[in-house]
Amino acid sequence: MSVIDITIVALILVVGMGLIIFAVRQMNQSKAISERLDQYTDVSLSLEELELQQPFSERVLKPLFRSLLTTLGRFGLKQNQERLRVNLQLAGNPGNITPNMFIGLRMALAISLLVVVGLLVIGRLPFMQALMGTLIAAMIGYILPGIWLDRKIKERKKNILKALPDALDLLCISVEAGLAFDLALQRVAQKWDNELSREFQRVLQDIRLGRTRREALRDLVTRTGVEDVQTFVSAVIQADQLGVSMSKILRIQSDQLRVRRRQRAEEAAQKAPVKMLIPMVFLIFPALFVVILGPAVPRIMQALGVMNSNMGN
Repeated sequence: MSVIDITIVALILVVGMGLIIFAVRQMNQSKAISERLDQYTDVSLSLEELELQQPFSERVLKPLFRSLLTTLGRFGLKQNQERLRVNLQLAGNPGNITPNMFIGLRMALAISLLVVVGLLVIGRLPFMQALMGTLIAAMIGYILPGIWLDRKIKERKKNILKALPDALDLLCISVEAGLAFDLALQRVAQKWDNELSREFQRVLQDIRLGRTRREALRDLVTRTGVEDVQTFVSAVIQADQLGVSMSKILRIQSDQLRVRRRQRAEEAAQKAPVKMLIPMVFLIFPALFVVILGPAVPRIMQALGVMNSNMGN
């Protein structure tokens, strides 16, 4: 082969390799574009496909557990079901638990502890002691969910009370800047992600669904159970009825809440020395007594021994 033929073959190979590389890049680019477009376009999936995309725990275990608790709750005590519903609402409806499910949770935990403790103590302890232990375990299992719910309520009220002064400051500034009350409330709800902002979002949803502002705000008081929220809602409703400037009312409420927060901080500071007495008496003072009086104990014992011997003589 001549040099010209070799050159032509080489050019053909280079051009062919270039075309192949160009085609592969175009395919990858089109694939990347399609994947990016799929992220922003709605893909029509059937209900079965949407359900299969969820994890096994969400599809099977969680519904089975909820149905089991609901079934057990039907056999429990229902005298205070309305009060239980209010308490679950004050706790923020953790896990979307219904009153029947909560009663079922109590019964399930009581039965579980009754069986476990009974298997552990029956045959190893006398019958009366074993029976008493299993009954106490069942009572503890029945009481524990109530303790957990009370802690959730206190924690939620504390978080709402902590976030309220800052939220009212932003609400007051937004209203003074010219925003309507509902738009200012929406701005506050979008600013943070906490218990109070979620409650404000629910108030806005209730207003969009056709409820009056007064009814939505009163439901806010019922759901939170915080005294400062009730004072704020009462002032807003009164200002709305009487036509008083909303910015002035919000400014007064914001100043009062900040004063109350400072007073609560001072009260907590005054309680701190009293709370420190228990660890000081039972933990710090014994250690100090051991360090200070420890070396003197042998000498005292020796001196007392010498005195006893002299008295005996």
